[in-house]
Order: sequence, then structure tokens, then C-alpha cells
Amino acid sequence: MVTTLITGMSQDIPAQIPGVSEVCADRPSATGVSPFEATPQSATERASSLDRPASDLNCIDLFSTTRGAEATGVIELRRPWSPYGVTVTADGRHRHALTAWIGSLPNPSALGPYSAFVAWATPLALDPVVRLGEVTNGLNQLGEVAFNKYLVWITAEANGDVTERRGPLILRGRSPSSRMEAHDLMALAPSAEEGVRHNGPLSPNMGEQMGNSGKSWVLPPTYEGIPMLPGVMSVRPSISPMLLKTDASGLPEAIPSEVIQLPDGGTLDLEAGFVRKTVGNRELAMLAFNQQIPGPLLEVTEATRIFVNFRNETSMPTAIHWHGLRLDNRYDGVPGLTQDPVLPGETFQYQLYFPDPGVYWYHPHHREDIQQELGLAGNMVVEPIESGYYNTVAHEEIVMLDDLLLGPEEFVPFGNESANYMLMGRFGNVFLTNGEPEYGLEVTAGDVVRFHFTNASNTRTFNLSFRPTNTDNEIALPIKVVGSDVSRFERESLAESIVLAPAERYTVEVLFPEGGTWSLVNRVQGINHRQGLFLEEETILGRVTVAGANPDGAENPSRATSLSTNGAVNGTRAFETLRTHEDVVTDIDKYRHLFNAPPDLELVMSLKVENLPMVVEQSMNLDWVYFNPVEWTGTMPIMNWATSGNEVSWVLQDPSTGAENKEIDWRFQV
Repeated sequence: MVTTLITGMSQDIPAQIPGVSEVCADRPSATGVSPFEATPQSATERASSLDRPASDLNCIDLFSTTRGAEATGVIELRRPWSPYGVTVTADGRHRHALTAWIGSLPNPSALGPYSAFVAWATPLALDPVVRLGEVTNGLNQLGEVAFNKYLVWITAEANGDVTERRGPLILRGRSPSSRMEAHDLMALAPSAEEGVRHNGPLSPNMGEQMGNSGKSWVLPPTYEGIPMLPGVMSVRPSISPMLLKTDASGLPEAIPSEVIQLPDGGTLDLEAGFVRKTVGNRELAMLAFNQQIPGPLLEVTEATRIFVNFRNETSMPTAIHWHGLRLDNRYDGVPGLTQDPVLPGETFQYQLYFPDPGVYWYHPHHREDIQQELGLAGNMVVEPIESGYYNTVAHEEIVMLDDLLLGPEEFVPFGNESANYMLMGRFGNVFLTNGEPEYGLEVTAGDVVRFHFTNASNTRTFNLSFRPTNTDNEIALPIKVVGSDVSRFERESLAESIVLAPAERYTVEVLFPEGGTWSLVNRVQGINHRQGLFLEEETILGRVTVAGANPDGAENPSRATSLSTNGAVNGTRAFETLRTHEDVVTDIDKYRHLFNAPPDLELVMSLKVENLPMVVEQSMNLDWVYFNPVEWTGTMPIMNWATSGNEVSWVLQDPSTGAENKEIDWRFQV
């Protein structure tokens, strides 16, 4: 596969609009060079020298109508602040803060009875039309837009305060996402999908098998309503399939996670082995720590040291990585890097020290695409020494999210010689919350619940919200974001959803204000690549049942509040109070002066793809027009399934030396 390298604008081309950001400085409307006159760039294999985001994915070109004459403009799509790595609505739509640079607008009065120019945004269906604000030549902050695909219009209006568009169009542009269109005209034909049958959301095609390396691959689950091109359905992985066990009979039954409290100097015996677990109507052979899925929930106090005697009773080499802990490197649990793998039947003792409060988790780093998928994962809770470290709440919940990729009777096979699903990761079709298909919690109206979420899935990013069940009210409950992977944030904040990428943890608090049932919902915007459309996907992961109002009007402790004269919150803190953690601010202050300093060393990460089946490469050539910032769901499962380590590899490069991967020889003194 060949990737096009888009370089920045030539230094001798003056900008037509002064002051345009570096991100959008090479856009035709900024340079004054017609896109039809520019010399085409030659294709290169990798774009490792690119030192800024791609302008075609982060900018909107504004083109003039005949009435706009020489008017021009460019808009940068900036990410509004968010406590997460991506900024989306509770429905999963990306939020963009629009910053526009506009030049050569005519005098509005020369166009008719107009005195101002106004910017608007509208989805491609042209309804609704949302006012962004009055604009002039130069820099304009237009506010936020959260449509999947949209247009930006600038019109001449009677005055700058109008709330409905009535005047003539002067400039117009379209969002980068709106360039995403159907792969071919036949994809839009009413009968294009006739003859293609699916057995439900991400359900497997039946019966077809193909020989490969002496074994057989069965086509994996496809996505309901999104058929692959016929040529894509014929591809197969270049590696052989593998399952650790297919017969679950005779295995011990998996049990739910149990809490294990460990004192300073305490010892835990932890064994990884095979278990039998029923998921829906399937009886599966899985892996578990101490027969538990998720693994035992370890509770320790800050500044505690414990010992873990690990025994491997699986059929594969493995180890345990203690994710997020700052610990002695030799116990970090990465086979081949920090320790030798623990072979089947062998043991290893870990010594763990817990310097920081928060929620962490443990899992393998040896063929984790298999071992973690089959159940080897658990949480660790480190309780703070400091009194009042967290807000007072009525309930505290540890929630581990996962998804499994299952066929009609068992797991979809894994790659033997290497992992497959290498392009986008292994999306599951069955969701598990704390090891079960649905999570349940009972609380009382007015209760505040603190949730510690962990995403243990292979590749899925969740967008979680709490929504009323069986009601027309679609408004999600406010969520107080307290902390993340490295414990508390400097400042608490409110959000309408929880965005959780693989391996991330977030600590949040939710007030359940009244009786009823609230669903824990994952709602995202996937992409139907074949038709060039966004696709809303919603999955209910669990329910919170809220009993009626507090008895006798008693004040719920989780909502009580009193303020001292200096503004500090005394006693139990209210949900509505957003705390600033001065100790965290002070700790980060030591490094704040380095935030905008030039880096001492740079590392460029890129994905190298080669030797793909021709039909897969051609399909990907159609997708480069627009890349969704997050691959929320697996709508292209067959082409993803067919890729392995033979076709896909990660490259880490030092751009100053050109050294790659193990050739990089960095030395640090700290």
C-alpha cells in the first residue's frame, strides 16, 4: 500500500489571508494558489517527516460565489477542551471549535440592503441551519459545531443580529467528513445488496470454510446491514487459525470477581488457568485468574508493598503486567523486555509497591490478543491515606468493560503465527460488564455513585452515558470527572459522557436525582464505508435501578454541603461542587514550564502496510479521503480480519537519525 505524503506550502508563496494557523497555512484559500494549478506531489511510502496535522482533515476551504467576487477564507477545526483524549457529545458526534480567517469580503451594502456578514452551519440535509455569528475580514471565532457532516455558509444579511438566514450566499465550504462518499454507485442502488444475507449484528456467515496452512478459516462475523464488496469476502488471512481449547466440558466453572484485601507485606497466590463460562447460549472455554472473570479485585492501601506468587496453568507462555503502577522495572511483566515469560507449569514471584492512590489493572503482555480476550484481566484499587481524598458518596463501584468476538458456538479463532485483525484491532460482538452481558446496580434517589471504569477490550473505544430507560427523555445525566489513569485531575469537571479508550481508567461520579431506571449506554458514530455514511450504534451495557425519593425528606449525605468563609467545602461535598486539588496543581507546577518547550528527542510512530490483497488495498484507497478521528466500531470486519503481522507492522523512528525500532539507542539520566 502506498501512502501519499502531503508537504507544507512552499516558503516563497505569500499567504493570501494573513495570520492563518500553521495547520491550515497550505490550504489553497490561504496560499492563493488554485488546487488545480498546484504541482502534484509524488507518492512516498511513509509520511514520517510530517510535523503537523493533515490540513485536509482539519481545515475547511471557503470558496466564493459569483456575488462574493474575490472573497476567500479558511476554517480550522479545533478540539474544544475535554477531560478525555477526544471531544464528543453523548451521542458520539465529534465537537469542533471553528476558527476562521476571512479575506477580501466586499462591502455588504454594495450587494443590496445588507450591512453585515453572518456565518451559519448546517448538516447536508440543510436542516437545521445554526447561526455561528457575525464575521468580518480577519480572524473570527465561530463557536462549536457537532454535526457528522456539515456545510458552512457565510451570507450577507440586513444586520449582524439576524437569527435566520435570508441574504445571499457569499462564501461556502464543507467539512472534511462530508467528502466521504460511497465506494461506488452500485452501493447506492436499491438492489445492490440483494443476495447478501446476514444473521444479525456482527453475526457469522454460515457454512463457508477455506483451507489455510493445513487448517481451515471460517468467515468471521460481519456487520448487519453493511455487506462487504464481493471481492473482499473472498480474502483470507495469510496465517493459520488457532484456538487454545474448543471443548469446555470438564473445566471448572468461572466465578465472579472476589475482593481480596491485602495488608502491607501481604502475599497473594494467583493462578492463570482454564475455566468454563456460559455467555448467552454459548458454553465457552476461557482463561481466568483464580477461576474468576474478571480476576480478583485487589484492595490495598497507598504505600503498601505486597508479594504475588504467580503460577501459569495455561497452555501458553505468559506474565502479568501491572498496568499503571510505578514499580521496580523487573516486575513490570513484559516478556522479552523486563522478564522472561513464565512457561506453562512454571511460577514467578512479583513484588509490588503502590505509591499512588487510584484504580489500576493487571493483564498479560504476551499474546494479549488471545489471553486478555479469553479472560485474563483484573483490577487493583489503591485506597488513599489522606482523609477526604475523594468526595463523599453513597456507593463506590468498580466496573471493567470488555467485548468478545464470538461465532455461533465458540470464539472466532485467533491467528496462530501472529495476531490478525491488525488494521483496526479485534472488535467484539458480545459486550461484558464485570464479566457479564449486563451490569446491574440498585441505589436510592439522591444517591451519588462513584464509578471506577476500566476498558479491557482489545480495540473498542467506549462513549458511555447514563440515560433514562423507557421514557422519551433522551437527556443524559451530568457526569463529574474526578480522575483518570494517574489518579485525580487538577480540577474536577462536568461532562455528558465518558470516553474510554482501550486500557484507560476513569473515575467519575454520577448523581441519580429521582426514582426510575437509568441505562448505562455506549453510543457512538461508526462509519458505513461502502455507502460513505455515519452510522449510530447504541448498546445498553447495564441498568441502574433507583428507588423513590429519600424517606421523610431526609437529607442524603451525598448531596449535603456547607461552605466556610474561605470557600473551602466542609464536611460532605455536594455533587454540584467542582473541587480544585491544590496538591496536584503544585505537583504539576514543577513541570509546567516545560509544556511548551521544544522536545529533546522525538519519536515518530507510523503503521507500515504492504502485500495486502489487491481488493483490500483498492478499498483502502477509497477511504483515505476522510479518516474518522476514532474507529468506534468494526464496520469493515473482513478486510481487517484478513490482515496479520505478515502485512502490518508498527515502525518507531527517530527522525533526527533515521534509526528505527531496535536501532534506536537512547540513553537517559534521571
